[in-house]
Amino acid sequence: MANPGDFAYIVKQQADIVRIVGDYIKLKKAGAQNYSGLCPFHGEKTPSFSVHATRQFYHCFGCGVSGDVFSFVQKIENITFPEAVRVVAQKLGIALPKASYANPEEAREAKRRGVLLEMHERACAFFQEYLRRPEGAHAREYLAGRGLNDEMIQAFRIGYAPDSGFILRDRLKIEFGEEALRESGLFSWKDSTQQSAISTQQSPTGSQANSRSLDFARDDKTGESAQRPIANGQVPTAASLYSKFRNRVMFPIANETGRTIAFTGRTLSTDEKAGPKYLNSPETAIYSKSRVLFNLDLAKEAIRKLDYAILVEGQMDCIAVYAAGFHNVIASSGTAFTELQAKLLGRFSKNLVVNFDPDTAGAKATERTLGLLVEEEFAIKVLTLEPGFDPDLYIRRKGKDAYAGALKKSQRYFDYLIERARAQFPVRSAEGKVKAVNYLLPHIQRIPSRIVRDELAHEIAQKLGIDSTVLRQELKHAVATRSTGALKAPAAAQVTDAERILIRALASSNQIQPGEEHLSARDGAEEEFDPARQARFVLVSERVHEGLATESLIEILLNATADGADLLQLPFLEGDRNLLAAVLLKEEEELTAARLEGAVKALKRIHLRRRLAEIQRDLQASPAPDPGRLQVLLQEKMRLKRALMDPGLAETGPSEKAG
Repeated sequence: MANPGDFAYIVKQQADIVRIVGDYIKLKKAGAQNYSGLCPFHGEKTPSFSVHATRQFYHCFGCGVSGDVFSFVQKIENITFPEAVRVVAQKLGIALPKASYANPEEAREAKRRGVLLEMHERACAFFQEYLRRPEGAHAREYLAGRGLNDEMIQAFRIGYAPDSGFILRDRLKIEFGEEALRESGLFSWKDSTQQSAISTQQSPTGSQANSRSLDFARDDKTGESAQRPIANGQVPTAASLYSKFRNRVMFPIANETGRTIAFTGRTLSTDEKAGPKYLNSPETAIYSKSRVLFNLDLAKEAIRKLDYAILVEGQMDCIAVYAAGFHNVIASSGTAFTELQAKLLGRFSKNLVVNFDPDTAGAKATERTLGLLVEEEFAIKVLTLEPGFDPDLYIRRKGKDAYAGALKKSQRYFDYLIERARAQFPVRSAEGKVKAVNYLLPHIQRIPSRIVRDELAHEIAQKLGIDSTVLRQELKHAVATRSTGALKAPAAAQVTDAERILIRALASSNQIQPGEEHLSARDGAEEEFDPARQARFVLVSERVHEGLATESLIEILLNATADGADLLQLPFLEGDRNLLAAVLLKEEEELTAARLEGAVKALKRIHLRRRLAEIQRDLQASPAPDPGRLQVLLQEKMRLKRALMDPGLAETGPSEKAG
């Protein structure tokens, strides 16, 4: 919890949670102080995620998550608390102090990530520099042939890795240590027997460097990382490292904030030892392929504004589409699209046009991607270009207007799949119909909505010439047998309206500090009604909350020293924190003295009835109780009944029923 004077406290006081959360998900006004949207932490179709503008916190009524601006950024970015504070500060333009960390391990990890980020920035600048040098002439010709001008080359920070294994290493080792060089993913090394031969030689230059770099390239034939432990437990030294990327056009991969975290290198060599056509960085402390979407840093604002994204396969396709003016384009790393990438994209829009290559591999990739995105409840269209054309070639040959026209003709994803089924399995025969249905069923059963599944079943039955009743039965069986991980909303706590009013009162902004002496407005000592003060007076003096489901929550609020803005940071149990968030997000009615008085009466009635029930159980528990104890119990029973009949406790206020 941020304390006054802390940097985190200063940042939090200046942060507008609606604006910060709005950078990640679309929010709409949903009341005087509330905003709502689709929860980024679980799949949903109806918004259950709420942000309270005044109290500066969020809560999801679907999955129960809640917290402040820092916990939101921490959770959605998968970063530590200090990193979340820094992210929010940067968004607000607040100068950053020297970072502090909870423990030495957290500090080491943050330093490690910082060093790798800085190294990748240096490497990116190095590659850009070499693209401009004479050595980069071939790379410049390649890029010009792909239709890229200087503006796009600069926008995407495209560079060139020289045909040498040592120039980048020698440049970086001036600033960075051997361990950082090994962990960067920028270098490879040989095993112990090869290392000894390498270490006896100096860093080569000229033709000698070119000759040796080709010899080293054997490690990269498979495109896999050569960063493996040296035999006999030896650790590679800086002298044994050499550049993984050589004689390649370099495409930086950036995270969502625009920091370079990895590279893809496209070879310019035709030699059989050159390795794969495209070589990617291995996963590191700052790069996880399954969590990154290429160009999201440049595309996110356009995606949010246009409310849809264009998904293509590779970097060149993405750059070509972006250069043509379609700035809402992103690419997955290869053809694999992951659940994490789907959730990342879903922060900005749930509408997507998928434009993968129409060849066999591209079609299969499209189907895999569609299946995943269907489960995440995306509204999907598929853009299929003419055979032989990927987006890059299509735009270069036919122009951006033709691509814009093709975008407008994008098919609904199930229209695309039905066409695929009909093309692969002619439905003129019964066997073809069975195969077509079996092809489509796995895709249909991924759809979360039963209504949508039913409508699609009717449509498919018409297009394939199948009895719709039979198809629905097949679909019903398929859905019933599938394994679902549907998220269950937490059971609502049994809380009365009266308890909610008392909780709201305690959480009101002018809550008094514990230990201070105050008179209550009920004693006529104050003219101005203060809900927090009056609630405290009643609860402390009469303890009407004891035994309720909300007792632990109310006790923490009674002993709180924080103001309303920090309420969710108090040491609640998780269930109590979620309940508090839910109560505060539904402050529809004004807290008046009459409503608070009615809530107090309701809790008193609850307290008296609970005690009366206990007395009744005691009387029934023993058939022959002690005469003295029996008399005491009967007198207490009569006292409780008279108290319940007191006109002052008449039910005129909030309900005592849970809801």
